[in-house]
Amino acid sequence: MSSLFLINILLALVWGAISGSFSELNLLFGFVLGMIALFLIREQVGTLSYLSRVYKVISLIWLFLYELVLSAVRVAKIAMQPKLNIRPGFFIYELKTDRDAEITLLANLITLTPGTLSVDVSDDKKRLFIHAIDIEDIEAMRVDIEQGFERKIMEALR
Repeated sequence: MSSLFLINILLALVWGAISGSFSELNLLFGFVLGMIALFLIREQVGTLSYLSRVYKVISLIWLFLYELVLSAVRVAKIAMQPKLNIRPGFFIYELKTDRDAEITLLANLITLTPGTLSVDVSDDKKRLFIHAIDIEDIEAMRVDIEQGFERKIMEALR
């Protein structure tokens, strides 16, 4: 799996050398061309799982960008209210994953999303302590994390 990623990077560098430009955009184009080439020979080198993983990572990135915009709009609406009618507070999220990298990524994505902040992880790595600017429906927030970020992270990294 990781060797296919390195091959894809090598193909992007070869593309940069052939085209005579190592700009970020041109290397990204070369990376995409490399993915297409690996897809075309997928039966010979077994790249189907690699391409599936790339799709899942891109899906996670899109989810984060969507949640980032949605949360930014929510926080902006709260900030523009003449009277703040919010209920800030902490809640505990029961983790489904136990892998350090997945927990770290989940905590960081939650922190990067406006209005929420990952504060701590329990010593047994089973709970994530989160602060939210408005905890109107804690259970809905837990479901959003479980069905959104955590599920996508586990799909992308496993």
